[in-house]
Amino acid sequence: MRTAIVSAMHEELSAVLDLMPDEQRQEAAGREFWVGHLHGQDVVAVLSRIGKVAAATTAAVLIERFRVDRIVFTGVAGGLAPGVNRGDVVVAEAFLQHDLDASPIFPKYEVPLYGLERFATDARLTAELEAAVRRALPGTRLHRGLVASGDRFVSTTAESLALQAALPDALAVEMEGAAIAQACHDFRVPFAAVRTVSDRADDEAHGDFVSFIREVASRHSAAIVEALLSAG
Repeated sequence: MRTAIVSAMHEELSAVLDLMPDEQRQEAAGREFWVGHLHGQDVVAVLSRIGKVAAATTAAVLIERFRVDRIVFTGVAGGLAPGVNRGDVVVAEAFLQHDLDASPIFPKYEVPLYGLERFATDARLTAELEAAVRRALPGTRLHRGLVASGDRFVSTTAESLALQAALPDALAVEMEGAAIAQACHDFRVPFAAVRTVSDRADDEAHGDFVSFIREVASRHSAAIVEALLSAG
């Protein structure tokens, strides 16, 4: 089985690559794909870049060219739901595009011609990812549920409150997951995602975002990936 490990930020990818003893670089679609092993398992690690289009392109190349059997995304997100705070971890059960609106032709949030607004993650892989989080980060508060994706960095209290009102069951907001979830739905490839909460997606969101990724989120990503793959 070949597992793809996808990150949106360089710091997170570097932390995963540090775990791989034999990675070899291959280029495709303007990206560097690192093919190797982690705990004896066949792995492809890649930086998706930021945003939905970049994420969908990355997923398609992973599936079509590198023939991955499953995709796992690690990264950061802004907390939306009450109680989802900085340093918590969110394991996604489904994704929705919060900035998709083709109304009145289609209902708001519904992906045109799919009849769906939410794309579920793979139940088995998601359960394995949750178990990996609990092993890797004991004591860290863990949430499971809906994550909202959009092509903008939510960084004002007004927008955060508006999203909470529109999507009261959304735990967190980010910029890639829904696109990968849709691509994996199309190709029928299992997908799961974990996000470390970097901020509350409000007026303070931009403050020390980069330092949080470097000092906290990247370490979380590496620890979770290692726990997932070491379990077989």
